[in-house]
Amino acid sequence: MIPANTTLTAIPGFRVGHWTDPVGLTGCTVILCPEAGAVASASFLGPSPGTREGILLAPEKKVERVHALLLTGGSAFGLAAAAGVVRVLEERGVGHETPWARVPIVPAAVIYDLGVGDPRARPGEREGELAARAASGDPVPRGRVGAGTGATAGKYLGVGAVPGGLGSVCLERHGVRVGALAVVNPIGDVLDEWGEVLAGPGVGPGALAFTPGELESTTLVAVATEHTLGKADARRLADAAQTALGRVIHPSHTFWDGDSAFVLSSCALPPADPMLLGALVQEAVCAAVRDAVRMANVGT
Repeated sequence: MIPANTTLTAIPGFRVGHWTDPVGLTGCTVILCPEAGAVASASFLGPSPGTREGILLAPEKKVERVHALLLTGGSAFGLAAAAGVVRVLEERGVGHETPWARVPIVPAAVIYDLGVGDPRARPGEREGELAARAASGDPVPRGRVGAGTGATAGKYLGVGAVPGGLGSVCLERHGVRVGALAVVNPIGDVLDEWGEVLAGPGVGPGALAFTPGELESTTLVAVATEHTLGKADARRLADAAQTALGRVIHPSHTFWDGDSAFVLSSCALPPADPMLLGALVQEAVCAAVRDAVRMANVGT
């Protein structure tokens, strides 16, 4: 019997592909939206989020739909991988309709993983293209793959960081379904369902043995649903996703984190009860973060 898909790609129309460098310890992950795009917005917290097309996702901006989302390692260098995703979408005739061309809208966000493997190994245009071409509706491969390859957690002591990885879940309650994908690279500990430390030193920030300085730590989250949303609704859910990070990561949203949360809706189904949908988003984000850590540390 084929096991059920319990990852983000269980939401119809969304596909996920990875490119992974197991030697340089970096990678990128592409979420392809339905051909017509997905209504999208985002929330950015922390002092140093690395993003592309982020301002376009504000509710007051004109373009409502995006065609893909890139999550990548390589810090600001990794944003170059978005050009490869755009190339694939243009080739397939997917994009925002303009008088002379269809323009693919591809927001992106990065983690800083340059100190984990080879700092010269960074996803670029070719790597973004390969991830986009690999995208499928199959269950999302998780763990030390794609954008989660070089992700680490629990870095506030300066030593002893553990793999953070990439995780994904899909949850359904009362006919409402939400998928989430997380790239887990926080400076803080990751907590389990009972508030115990799942990843990290577990002694708390009061035991800081060093000054992080320019160390960048970032958790990236993508949430997908079929239920119709406007951009303002999507932004509120992105804020809810950030709130969920505060439940599962301690400390969260620190001076050294640049957390980014994206919400994508195919609008294939009628709107859902907003309270139920918001609660599901938070539950799914917490579950995806824990899934990332557990899958990244299998066998260690």
